[in-house]
Amino acid sequence: MEEQVELVGRAFVDHFYHLFDNDRSSLSSLYQPTSMLTFEGQKIQGVDEISTKLNQLPFDQCQHVISTIDSQPSSFTGGIMVFVSGSLQLAGEEHSLRFSQMFHLIPTPQGSYFVQNDIFRLNYG
Repeated sequence: MEEQVELVGRAFVDHFYHLFDNDRSSLSSLYQPTSMLTFEGQKIQGVDEISTKLNQLPFDQCQHVISTIDSQPSSFTGGIMVFVSGSLQLAGEEHSLRFSQMFHLIPTPQGSYFVQNDIFRLNYG
């Protein structure tokens, strides 16, 4: 069970950041109407609202470099909590930005997962 949770967590992280870095508009497929994103303290709910927020970020290109991925089963049957730390490099910027992000993945009847909760913070200091 634990190995499966780790595999799903890593596969999700690889997929999420690949989409974010290469085709951000496709991220909307990972959310549902009940999904919530907290982005730097701003709470956003619903597919359209989350998609709008992610697509209106003030940069077009970035590259995520993942340092750690921690996954564990959640109390929701089949759910997985995923905590990510890493850095992101914005195009044209000399220094990368450290970040942390947490995802709560919920299984779908079709056998995949959607993001119920997503919390993102830049790590300053």
